[in-house]
Amino acid sequence: MPDILYYDGQCPLCNREMAKLGQLCDADLQLTDIHSLNDGEDLPDRETLLRTLHLKTANGELLTGIDANVMAWQHTRLGPFWRWLRWPLIRPLADSIYRLWAERRYRRLYLN
Repeated sequence: MPDILYYDGQCPLCNREMAKLGQLCDADLQLTDIHSLNDGEDLPDRETLLRTLHLKTANGELLTGIDANVMAWQHTRLGPFWRWLRWPLIRPLADSIYRLWAERRYRRLYLN
């Protein structure tokens, strides 16, 4: 079973990143547009999924935000270049910046 990355297919930036990730990733990563999901799947509600990136690992763990992004990129040869975002001194700042960006993106796309 592959890791599954849930992304917002109505977000232009998200689509660009997923296109690049899709070109580079191995078969152990599945990219899934949130808007194509059926109700009843064992996932958070659609609004929660749209507010931040989610990745469900093959063993069922749910990662969010930068953790999800970094894990997704581990399925490519560029994975090591993303790991610095999880270094202890960088992690809090990276997480804060991501949360601000994700909230702004969500407001711009869905609350205007």
